[in-house]
Amino acid sequence: MSIFLLVHGAWHSGRCWERVVPLLEAAGHRVFAPSLTGYGDKADLLGPEVGLDTHVDDVVGLITEQKLNDVVLVGHSYAGLVISSVANRIPERIAHLVYLDAMVPEDGESAVDVQPVTRQLIELAEKSESGWRVPPMPEQPAPFGLFGVTDPADVAWLHGMLSDQPVRCLRQPVRLDNPAVNAIPRTHIHNVGAMPAGVTRRPVPPIQPNGTAARVWELPTGHDCMITMPDELSELLLKLA
Repeated sequence: MSIFLLVHGAWHSGRCWERVVPLLEAAGHRVFAPSLTGYGDKADLLGPEVGLDTHVDDVVGLITEQKLNDVVLVGHSYAGLVISSVANRIPERIAHLVYLDAMVPEDGESAVDVQPVTRQLIELAEKSESGWRVPPMPEQPAPFGLFGVTDPADVAWLHGMLSDQPVRCLRQPVRLDNPAVNAIPRTHIHNVGAMPAGVTRRPVPPIQPNGTAARVWELPTGHDCMITMPDELSELLLKLA
C-alpha cells in the first residue's frame, strides 16, 4: 500500500480530485486530498495573510498529525511550490514528488519567477478594491475552456469550487536549502493540450537533482487533467506506487 497526498493548485479546492481518489483507493492505496487554507471547507479562512507558507504548514501539519511516511506527494500547478517546500521541511517522510503540470521552483523563487504571467494578475489585484484578491483565470473559448475543462457540466462543477487566490501566495519564495530534498525521486506529468497565451512551462533538466534521468510523462489534455482524464492520470500515479 502506498500513501498518496494530492495537493490542489491555485483557486481550486480538494474537491477537484474527486474522480481520482476512488480510483487510487480501489487499487488498495491510502489517499488524502485536503483543501488548503482559504479553499473548500476552509474558504472562510481566506484573507490577505494567507500565503505559500500557510499552505506548506497545512500539508506538513497533515503529514505529521497523521504520522504519514513514504508519501507520494502530488502537486498540481501552483502546488508545485507547496510540495517543494514541504519536501524541504520533512524530506524523510516523502518517497516521491510528482509535479502535475506544476510550477517547479529553484531556491528563493516565487510563483512570479516561475510563471511570469502571474505578475500581471498581481498588478490587477493590487489595483482592485481589495488589493489582495486574485480572481480565477476566466473561461476562454474552446479548446482552452476553464483551466482546460470544456464540457459544460464539468465547467459548472469547477466554477462551484473556485475561490480567489491571495497575492501573498504568489509572492512568497520557496526555500530549498535542505540537501536531503535532492535525493527524493521526481516525476513530471505535463498536460500537453491547448495552453493559454502567456502561460509557459520550464523545460525539465535531463538529469534530476538525485542524479537520475528525468521522468516526464504527458497527457493529451488541458491543465485540469484530474477532471478531464482521471482514469489516465490515476494509471500514471499507480506506476509510482
